[in-house]
Amino acid sequence: MATDRGLQGKLEGKTAIVTGASRGIGLAIARDLVSQGARVCLTARRSDALKEAAAQFPDGSAIAVAGASDDPVHRADVLDTVAKEFGGLDILVNNAGINPVFGPLVEMDLEAARKIFEVNVLGTLAWVQDTVAHSGLGFRERGGTIVNLSSVSGDTPSPGIGLYGISKAAVSHLTRSLAVELGPEIRVNAVSPAVVKTRFSRALYEGKEDAVTSAYPLGRLGTPEDVASAVTYLVSPDASWVTGQVLTLDGGLLAAGGTA
Repeated sequence: MATDRGLQGKLEGKTAIVTGASRGIGLAIARDLVSQGARVCLTARRSDALKEAAAQFPDGSAIAVAGASDDPVHRADVLDTVAKEFGGLDILVNNAGINPVFGPLVEMDLEAARKIFEVNVLGTLAWVQDTVAHSGLGFRERGGTIVNLSSVSGDTPSPGIGLYGISKAAVSHLTRSLAVELGPEIRVNAVSPAVVKTRFSRALYEGKEDAVTSAYPLGRLGTPEDVASAVTYLVSPDASWVTGQVLTLDGGLLAAGGTA
């Protein structure tokens, strides 16, 4: 894979974990971090897709550990592997998230609702807890940075994905709370995209893209690369005085009164 790693290198010598990184936004984030000089550990549930994703990176820049993001055994395996292979950790990107249902809240299966919160909210918190506590990573001592993936559906109700939006509102508040608790050594921010053209969000635009796009002042939906560049900014030295922020990436959708 082509990379301008040697030309830019704002993250040279840094190491990162990106969850949910076998495709879509997570994979784009990992690619962008590597393009800036970082080494990355990719995690995702499906080992075959994860191996395929990791094979796209330059030699020595990426490793992969498969498993479920909300599984404490998997998290421990990832953190131990990063400590062994990289010698420490500087960047944690909590991208893994789920939304297994689409429909009104009043008809929602409560077991599905619990699973959404388990992965999207408690899973995010657990990754932070385990990362900060891991003695072999030196995350606090290295001035670690965390970016969580939120969503504009956490800012305004979005039909069909109500509980997903509620979980992402929790992620946004979790981000601000962690920033207060973990400063000054650790910075914590989030990005909050509107509809990004990925497999995960296709139910929100597939078959109606022109109509959906018309609500966006910038005239297009987001791309994984749009999110990736924002994440790279937040974990870079350029954002050294930025913490507790939720950066909206929506092509002007909310300003125009739209919803995801």
